[in-house]
Amino acid sequence: MTQTVQEKRELYAKTRRSNYLASLRLEGFDTAPSDAAKPLPTREAVLAKYRQMAG
Repeated sequence: MTQTVQEKRELYAKTRRSNYLASLRLEGFDTAPSDAAKPLPTREAVLAKYRQMAG
């Protein structure tokens, strides 16, 4: 069975979300199954937030 590029992207995104939520749980944050449907913040958004906190 060969996967299309779109299927590979969807699988990668699903795995990325799952790994992100697992890392949050390991750090002690409460997560819910519905969190997997929420989009992840972009790298730029995260950096901007931390720059605000530092400044």
